Amino acid sequence: MREALTPVERYEVEVFGGGHPDVALRALPPGEPARLGPLLAAMDPWARLGYKGEALATYLGTIERSAPRYAIMIGNEVAGAAGVRLNWLRGPYVQLLALLPAYQKRKLGAAFLAWLAHEARRHGEQNVWVLASTFNTDALRFYETNGFERTGEIPELVAPNTSEVLLRRRL
Repeated sequence: MREALTPVERYEVEVFGGGHPDVALRALPPGEPARLGPLLAAMDPWARLGYKGEALATYLGTIERSAPRYAIMIGNEVAGAAGVRLNWLRGPYVQLLALLPAYQKRKLGAAFLAWLAHEARRHGEQNVWVLASTFNTDALRFYETNGFERTGEIPELVAPNTSEVLLRRRL
């Protein structure tokens, strides 16, 4: 039986950003999880859902073979972060995709999703999955613009009095 590939071997970062040399996907540099956690906690949807900066920093700083975390880089600057759960319902599940406000509206999120779909397809996977809160209409519109379709709604999964929309991009 073949041993499972490590996330870096499985999801090659060289293709991220459509070949633009200033955009890269890397492991989060030391200290970045602690810096990013509070910044993300102050942004929606995490602020509205009551996430704490420490909890997000812990998530970003955790090394988990089946759920790699990445820094989305522009040059030497960390523009945001992403976390992916591998092998979830015949494809990866985007656990977190966050761009700091100064880096939003630059198509970095779309580039990340295109890279993830490319890598998933390359490995014979059939789907890419993500959840977005019903109140997060910008995120829902973003994912739908990038080829995702709503597949269901899960009430009170993350927080009381809100629902999460499960979205799927077929590959």
